[in-house]
Amino acid sequence: MDGDTQSEKVEDVVGCHVEDAVTFWAQSVSKYNDVWKISYALAKACPQANAILDKPDFSKIYGGCFSEDRCWYRCVVQQVINNEKFQVFYIDYGNSEVLNRSHIVEIPPNLQSPGVAKKYRLWGLQIPSNQNLSMFDQGKKFLNSLVYEKVIKIHYKAKHEDGTIIAQAKCEKTDIGEEVARAGLAEKWSSPGNTKDVEKRRGNVTQNPHQKTKASVLPRFNRPHGGLYDTPRGHLYHVTVATRKQNDTGNRMSAPKEELQASASVPDISSAQMRPDWKLNEEMEALRRENANYLERQWELELQNEQLKLELQVCGSREKEASQKILSTSIGMKMRNLTAKVKALKQARHTNKKHSLQEQLSEIIKVVTEGCLPVPSSLEKMETTWTEYELAQERIQLCRNVAERDELITKRHEVQQNLYSAVEELIFEVDQLPLSERSRTLQELSLSLEMMAGQGSEVGDSEEALQQFFEWKSAKGNKLIQVRNNTDTALQIFADCFGGILKCFDMMSEASSDLEEAIGNADELLKNVELAICEELDNDLNEQDEAEKRIVTSACNELMHKVQQEQSMITVIQNRYSVGVELKKHCEEWLNRRPNIDNLLSVKKTLKSLKAQLRCKLAEKKNFEESNDYSAFEMTRIKEEIADLRHRVLQEISKEQEEYEKLACLAQKWFPELPLLYPEAGILNYMNSGGLMTCSLERELLDAEPVKELSTKRLLVCSGIQGQKVLLKGYFADVSSEAKVIERVVKYHRAWNQQKEKSGLLQLLFLLSCESDPLVYLMVPYYPGASLEALQAGTPLTLEEALKVMKGVAQGLQTLHGANIVHGSLHGNNVFAVNREQGIVGDFDFTKSEEQRAAASSMVVGTLSLVSPEVKMGEPASPASDMYAYGCLLLWLCVQNQEFDVKEDGTPELDVVVMDDRVKSLLQKLLCCSRLCAEQVLRDDCFLGLDVIPVSHGPGEEHDPCNH
Repeated sequence: MDGDTQSEKVEDVVGCHVEDAVTFWAQSVSKYNDVWKISYALAKACPQANAILDKPDFSKIYGGCFSEDRCWYRCVVQQVINNEKFQVFYIDYGNSEVLNRSHIVEIPPNLQSPGVAKKYRLWGLQIPSNQNLSMFDQGKKFLNSLVYEKVIKIHYKAKHEDGTIIAQAKCEKTDIGEEVARAGLAEKWSSPGNTKDVEKRRGNVTQNPHQKTKASVLPRFNRPHGGLYDTPRGHLYHVTVATRKQNDTGNRMSAPKEELQASASVPDISSAQMRPDWKLNEEMEALRRENANYLERQWELELQNEQLKLELQVCGSREKEASQKILSTSIGMKMRNLTAKVKALKQARHTNKKHSLQEQLSEIIKVVTEGCLPVPSSLEKMETTWTEYELAQERIQLCRNVAERDELITKRHEVQQNLYSAVEELIFEVDQLPLSERSRTLQELSLSLEMMAGQGSEVGDSEEALQQFFEWKSAKGNKLIQVRNNTDTALQIFADCFGGILKCFDMMSEASSDLEEAIGNADELLKNVELAICEELDNDLNEQDEAEKRIVTSACNELMHKVQQEQSMITVIQNRYSVGVELKKHCEEWLNRRPNIDNLLSVKKTLKSLKAQLRCKLAEKKNFEESNDYSAFEMTRIKEEIADLRHRVLQEISKEQEEYEKLACLAQKWFPELPLLYPEAGILNYMNSGGLMTCSLERELLDAEPVKELSTKRLLVCSGIQGQKVLLKGYFADVSSEAKVIERVVKYHRAWNQQKEKSGLLQLLFLLSCESDPLVYLMVPYYPGASLEALQAGTPLTLEEALKVMKGVAQGLQTLHGANIVHGSLHGNNVFAVNREQGIVGDFDFTKSEEQRAAASSMVVGTLSLVSPEVKMGEPASPASDMYAYGCLLLWLCVQNQEFDVKEDGTPELDVVVMDDRVKSLLQKLLCCSRLCAEQVLRDDCFLGLDVIPVSHGPGEEHDPCNH
C-alpha cells in the first residue's frame, strides 16, 4: 500500500458501480472528455469490427456490446465459460457480465488505454464477519443510493497495491462512511488499510451455499450506461458539475444566477430578522433548501439540453459514416461466421454418424440377435442319454444281488454305447462353432451395455422393449432427416443465389443479368441458412429426456438379459463338451472291458512277503539280543537289514495307496461295481475313509517309541517314515464307536484336503486298524518344540511373530467352520508356530463330541479359561466359542507377563492392559457377546500385509507336537 504520498489529495468523482457496502467504482469529473471521446470512438469502430475467433487474450482490451442497452463499451475478458461464452469486465465502469463470442470485438490500438473508473473503499470501515447475504444486499443498495451518479468529494487516505484507493467520501455535507456505519451495514475498523480481508469477508457473504443467484442477470446499478447514442446519466452529471465549476463567476445564465445570489443572501436576512419562535426558523430553513434545489435542477436541465443538441448534430454524420462502413464489411463478417458454422456442422454430422447412441445400440442389437449361436442339436440327445447313464450307474451301486448286478452292468454298457454316439455328434457340432470368439464378443458387449444402461436393471417384455427402441430411433431419425433436409435446401438456395450474383460480375458471360434481380432477398436467405444450421447443431442425437432414457435403458437391460442367456448357454456347451471329451476317451479305453485289481493284488502279495521277512528279522533281533553269542557287528547288520525292509515296506505301501486311488477314482466316476466285484480288496473302506485307511501298515512293524511326556490319557508313540518324524495316536474304540471316530476323522481330512497346506490345519497321514489290537491309530506329522505353551515357556513370540502365527490359526478355524466343524479344543498345546511364523491348528480327540472337548480341563492357558461364557452356562460349543478361545490365546501371547483382572463372567478386563491399539480393538470384538467370525478376523487391520505361509512337510523339518 502506498504511504502518505496521496494522503492530501482531494478529487471530485461520480459513482458508477457499487460492489458492497464499503466499496464502489467512480469516474473522475476531470475525465469526462476522455469518456465522451472513448464512447464516440467505440460507436464508430465496434459495429464493423471483427469478433474474436480464437482464444481471447486476457491482457488485451476489447469492445463489448452491453446486454441491457446494446451499446459498446471497453472490456477485458476475465474467464472463459465455454467455447461461446466469456465473463468480461467493463474497465470504464467497474461492472461485469457474461457475453457471447459474437458480442466481443477487436478495437483499435488508440483505444488500448487504462480504464477511466477507479475502485474506492471507505476509510475506517469493514464488512461485519457475521453479515448474511440479505444484509449484504441491503448494504450494497444503501451505498448505491448515496454514491450512484452523484458528485462525491474524495479525500485520499492511502492506496492499496491492487489499485484500490482508501478514501473518505462526502456528498455535499454528508459523510458517506458515517451514514453506512450509522445504518449498521458496516463496522468501524482500527486498521482499515487491508483490502484483502475486505474481499475475503465479501466473498464469505456472497458465496452462501444456501442461496443461488444467476450470474448473468445483473442488477441495474451494475450496468454501464450507454455510449454516444444513449448518454448515461453519470456522463451528464459530469458535464453539469464541470460546467457549473467553470461558470461560477460567469454570466452564462443570468436569471438563475441572480436567484441563486438572492437565495444565498437569505440566511443573513433571516438571522437579522429571526423570531424567537423556533418552528418558524425550521420552516424558513426548509424553504431555503428547496429553493436552492430547484435552482440547481434548472441549471442542470439547461446544460443537458445544450449537450443533447450537440450530440444530435454529431449523430447524423457519424451514423451515415458508420452505415457505409458496415455495408462495406458486413458481407465478409457474415460469410466468415457462416463458414465457421458450416465447418462445425460437417464435424457434427461426421461424429453423429459414427458415435451416436442410436447407431451403437442398433449395432449391438444386430450382433446379439443375428450373431446368436445355435444350440447344438445333439446337446439334448446327450443330456437325455447322460441321465439314463447316471441312473444305470446308481442302480449298479445300490444292487446287492450278483445275478441282477450282471444284468444291470450289461444294460449300462448299452446305454454307454448310445452315450458315446451322442458325444461324438456333440463334439463334431461344437468344433464347428466359434465359442471362444463369441464369448469374448459377448463379454465386450456386456460391458458396453452396462455403461449405456446405467443403474437400471429391470427386464420387461423383450419384444416390447426392443420395438419401442426401434420406434423411438425411427422417429428420432426422421426428425434428424427433416432438419438436415431443411439445412441442405437452405444451403442450396443460398448457393444458387450467389451463383446468380457471380454471373452478374462475369465479364465474359454473354447471358444478360440484372444485379438487383440476382441479389433479390440475399439477406433473408443468409438468415434462413444460419437458422437452419443452428437448428441442426442444437439437435443433439445423444440428448434424451426421461422418457427416452427409459426406452434406451429398457432396451439395454433386455439385451443384457439376452447376452447373459447366451453366455450361460455357451458355458453349458463348453462344460458338456469337456465332459464328452473325457467320456469319449474313457469309452475308447474301457469299451467292452472292465478294470481289474491285478496290480493291487500284486502289490499286496509283495507287501505280505516283505512284512513276513520284517517280522522274522525283528524276531531274530530279539532272540539275538537275548542270546549268549551277542555280537555288536552282527547286531548292526541285523538292524541295517530291518531298516532296509522297513523302507521297502513303506515303498510298497505307497504303491498300494496309488493303486487304491486309481480304483477309487474309477469306482466313483465310471465303475461303481468295483467295490462289489472285489470286496476282499477293501476298496470301499478306502473310499469311506477318504483315502486314510490302510491295513498294510502295522504299529509293530514301525520303529516306534512311547512318548509318555506328551500325554498320559492314551498311547502316543513316535516313529519315522522316510526321514519324517510322525506321531501315532491310539484311540480306544469298539466296533460301534470306531465308525463314529472314522466319520469324524474323514470329515476333518476332507476339510484339510480342500486347501491342503494352505488350510491352516494339521495334516492326517494314515488311519491304522489292527484286528489283534483294540486301538485305532491316527498318524500325524510330529513337530517337536513349537507348541505355543512350549514357545512361551522358552523364548516367547514377539508381537509381530504372534500376529503372523495367529493369522494362520484364524485361517485354520475358517477352514473348519466352513466345513461345519467345531474344534472345541483350541488351547496352548494344540496350536503350533512353525518356524515361529506359521500358525497351525492341531487336530482334536476324535472319540469325543464338541461339548466334551470344550469342557476338558486342558482348556486353560495360564490363569485364563479358554471356555466361553455361554458354554459355561450350558450352551453347546459353536464357532463363536472357538473364536472366544482364539481371542484368549491372542491376549495371552500379547500381554506376556502382564497381570489383568477377570470379570464376573470370566472374561478378561482389557481397559487397563497395555498393548497395541489395533490388537486391543480386535480383542474387544472377540471377547464380547457378538464376536467376529474367522473370515472377519482375517480382514482385520492387525493382519493387513501379513501373508499366510503354507506349511511344507518335507523330510528333516522340525515342527511342533500334536497334543491334547
